[in-house]
Amino acid sequence: MKKITLISVLLVTGILLLVNVLSQRFFLRLDLTEGKQYTLSKASKDVLKSLESPVTVTAYFSTDLPPDLQKIRKDFQEMLVEYRNSSKGMVDYEFVDPGTNEDKQKEAGENGIQPVMIQVREKDQAKQQKAFLGAVVKMGEAKDAMPVVATGTGMEYALTTSIKKMAVKDKPVVAIVQGHGEPPLQELGQVYQSLSILYDVQAVDLSADTGSLERFKALAFVATADSFPPEQLVRLDKYLANGGNIFLALNRVDGDLQAQQGRPVNTGLEAWLQSKGLEVETAFVLDAQCGTVNVQQQQGFFVINTPVQFPYLPIIAAFPEHPITKGLEQVIFAFASPVKFSGTGGTFTPLIQSSDRSAIQPAPVQFDVFDKKWTAADFPQGAVTLGGILELAGGGKIVVISDGDFPVSGGEGSRGQSEDNINLMVNSIDYLSDDTGLIDLRTKGIATRPIDEAYLGDEAAGKRNLLKYLNFGLPILLVLLYGFLRNQ
Repeated sequence: MKKITLISVLLVTGILLLVNVLSQRFFLRLDLTEGKQYTLSKASKDVLKSLESPVTVTAYFSTDLPPDLQKIRKDFQEMLVEYRNSSKGMVDYEFVDPGTNEDKQKEAGENGIQPVMIQVREKDQAKQQKAFLGAVVKMGEAKDAMPVVATGTGMEYALTTSIKKMAVKDKPVVAIVQGHGEPPLQELGQVYQSLSILYDVQAVDLSADTGSLERFKALAFVATADSFPPEQLVRLDKYLANGGNIFLALNRVDGDLQAQQGRPVNTGLEAWLQSKGLEVETAFVLDAQCGTVNVQQQQGFFVINTPVQFPYLPIIAAFPEHPITKGLEQVIFAFASPVKFSGTGGTFTPLIQSSDRSAIQPAPVQFDVFDKKWTAADFPQGAVTLGGILELAGGGKIVVISDGDFPVSGGEGSRGQSEDNINLMVNSIDYLSDDTGLIDLRTKGIATRPIDEAYLGDEAAGKRNLLKYLNFGLPILLVLLYGFLRNQ
């Protein structure tokens, strides 16, 4: 009997040793999350497989961190293990705790990593302390800092883009066109920052720059306000005929909330688009699924800002399966217009549409922000196209969005942009430039799961309580049921 027991122990020990040795060579992990949060995306794997020079990641992390920040450290370390395995050893890493070591703190600062203030609790007391939560990525003589390692899926995007930024030798050039009343580059700061990772982004005045447009991977027009000279439109036609690509965020209408008026906008680009069979109408699209504006109301001696739904600010939450819109959850528009295609010289694919409860109102209009009570009867129309991509027979492509201000993150045109507003424009440039590798990664994340309207309100209190008690009691009931069956 003792002999059999000893043999069993030796067999189990041998199996464990074998599994341990194999685990060093073969890596397997099951990821059951909906968005594959813990699995490297194809974009990251492609970047890692194409590495020609080794990459070193030095993570400057304090060790005395609270549990939530310890999890970030652990997640980052596990991700670096996957990067090393997927790159076949081309990515290496080390963790450094600057602690109270002045030399290490100085080294971190020289690499662009500064301590941040965090809040910790000790003996039922809250206090603040300095902590390091950054990393620096090095490839040869080049380096790129991650001052604070992001949580969640932003961690993978930041690390992969940092590596790819250094791996790209000759960046393609993208032009943000200026000279027609467009917002300056500083008002497109988030777009510029995202595009600069992979592209050489230049502000180009077509009236001053008479060089060939073919040197640009894509031309971007955002919120053009002044008229376009005919000779510049001829240059755009030639650029498209040679396979060029254009991103156009066009204002066909504009709204003034102070004057409570909406008016049409004319630049000459709308007539140029119409010659290609694409019409952006001089009308406002209203949507029951919309943003809000603050209305000042007098209550006694006080003036209170009250948010009021404003259908002229449609919120787009449903998108087709297309590289440009994949992964987007919510884009906010302000004063968008209907887009219609009736041409024969190419194919048009709608990408942005309002909800099934919409309406169209021709410009000019008078807004009634204060007294209008919106009902279902005000939205008799189905989904209205607000943007899409026109692929011309000659090979050129035009992405058209009927709200020129949606990517503007500063200045007067900015009206509460969401992160996906920026992603929509950057994804469009990536698609037009044939570099869609990071689109999936940029919009990879945990999907928003708002509570269904059927469970909101006082009348749904019974449903909510039933689900609450079911969620609490069902696991306990299953354990008791298993125990009863096991006992039998």
